[in-house]
Amino acid sequence: MKLSGEALAGQKKTGFDEETVRGVALQVKELVDGGTQVGIVIGGGNFWRGRTSENIDRTKADQIGMLATVMNCIYVSEIFRSTGMRTSILTPFACGSFTELFSKDRALECFSQGQVVFFAGGTGHPYFSTDTGVVLRAIEVEADVILLAKSIDGVYDDDPEVNPKAKKYSEVTIDEVIAKNLHVVDMTASILARDNKVPMWVFGLNEENSIVNTLKGSFNGTKVSV
Repeated sequence: MKLSGEALAGQKKTGFDEETVRGVALQVKELVDGGTQVGIVIGGGNFWRGRTSENIDRTKADQIGMLATVMNCIYVSEIFRSTGMRTSILTPFACGSFTELFSKDRALECFSQGQVVFFAGGTGHPYFSTDTGVVLRAIEVEADVILLAKSIDGVYDDDPEVNPKAKKYSEVTIDEVIAKNLHVVDMTASILARDNKVPMWVFGLNEENSIVNTLKGSFNGTKVSV
């Protein structure tokens, strides 16, 4: 599952809204208690959007963004633990004792122990987004589906915040997403998902019980099929 950093900030847009994060945790706990294995990638937009700056080297800006995702995962992991879940945070680079280094074997072992696994730090390289990170990790751990929990409730043919007549798709193919540049995830991630046949379900995080409802069939977002 990919969680939007901005969505976790709630109405504040920056930092964290603990009530929102706790609501996510309780939904994930319901899924984990029911036997679902959950891996999570979190964006860093509630702290850092370095690509909008013209004064910082792109590589350095992306590195700051990677660290923002680590902070997000540490915080959200602790909220998850406060509800009784077990968690691990894996990164593609060393962060002292804060995290463990990612490997497929380590991630699968954590899943087998009933832990929620947080994949922090993106891919570990600049020029790749957390969109690419979530698709890459999903492929590596052989996930059944990627859940994209966003601040909007699905995929539209235009920006619904700008165009009130924007059309929402109930289902769209990844080829259509790429051809029409629908911005579900960035283009690198879209092509990676298409080539490895990973479906994505896009929905609004702020809708009540949306994560649980999505996996239990009461889906109100957009299914991106392969």
